[in-house]
Amino acid sequence: MRKFLCLTFSLALIAAITTYVMWTNDRPVGHYLSDLRIKLVVDQGVPAGRGNLLGIQPELFPTDYQSPERLHRKLAAYLQQARDQGLVNEKTVVVLPEHVGTWLMLSGEKDELYQAGSLKEAMNWLAVSNPLRFVRALISATGDSRLDDAHLRMKAKTMARDYQQLFGGLAKEFGVTLVAGSIVLPEPSVSDGQLNPGRGALYNSTLVFGRDGMPIGQPQRQLYPTSEERGFIQPSVDQAVTVIDTPAGRLGVLIGSDSWYPQNYRKLNDLGAQLIAVPAFVRGRGTWDKPWHGNKGVSTPSEIDLKPGELSEGQAWHRLTLISQPPGSLATAGMSVFLRGQFWDQSTAGQSFLSSNGQHVADGDGRGAHVLNLWL
Repeated sequence: MRKFLCLTFSLALIAAITTYVMWTNDRPVGHYLSDLRIKLVVDQGVPAGRGNLLGIQPELFPTDYQSPERLHRKLAAYLQQARDQGLVNEKTVVVLPEHVGTWLMLSGEKDELYQAGSLKEAMNWLAVSNPLRFVRALISATGDSRLDDAHLRMKAKTMARDYQQLFGGLAKEFGVTLVAGSIVLPEPSVSDGQLNPGRGALYNSTLVFGRDGMPIGQPQRQLYPTSEERGFIQPSVDQAVTVIDTPAGRLGVLIGSDSWYPQNYRKLNDLGAQLIAVPAFVRGRGTWDKPWHGNKGVSTPSEIDLKPGELSEGQAWHRLTLISQPPGSLATAGMSVFLRGQFWDQSTAGQSFLSSNGQHVADGDGRGAHVLNLWL
């Protein structure tokens, strides 16, 4: 009798494990109608043969990341509409928002993840659907938020591959220089033209792709992650900001709140930066108009005299972003581009703006996908 019970239990366990393995490997791709419209909300200056900064503020949702092909379709539609309006040429520098690549962690997952009611539930489905990847990532996780680290780390190789193929492909397809927002990866680096994740801490990083679709230089890591992210994203305070040559001029990139630190502009001045791109991200519906809660970086520079609650979040971004404001920044122009959309119960805020001649020109047009253009 005992042998029979043991045999029955063993067979049931094998059947359960087999069913679970089959379930994790079943990744159907459902039909999804995405809004491909985008509105030109700012068109500053006139064409003068020097190129332009073109900010793409997409409106994205989890299902847009169901596959790289689906996300490509949406972003390519945005760029095609900009091209149809005469805003794309061989000197165009396209700027995409912070974390537009990070959400590639959602690619190729099960329907239950996309249909989840909250971000926490979605991340549970991500772990359950990829048990071996998740366990390996959890063992390697660092920082205070080990679960968040593991969720981001577990698909790092495919995320890096998809990021380069997608955004490098868009740069080549449209013949532009493309600042590919940002992506969170463990110790990313470029070797022989290929973006590769490492094994160490997670960094929020960006790559710039040239008109040939190849990465230009090494990834620029975020120097000062926000307080919400420092539990799993490592600050890269020992990395110097860099400048790259583009057909429109020498370009520097400051990720998110890195654009609040005056010393970063001084370093870019020393490197001869003419243009500055700021991929940005603000979490929470309505946050843009709520009181600013203070500097969220690793440390507060002595030059920043803005007090928490003194201005709204949006006003603080305009006050602290010093692009094209001598003597802080000697760059002639720049653009801050925010990610918009809804990721389960987590909404986004932020209104993109461009900087030229010491002035900020803001989007200010509410929800939806937007294009901002600045002729140089």
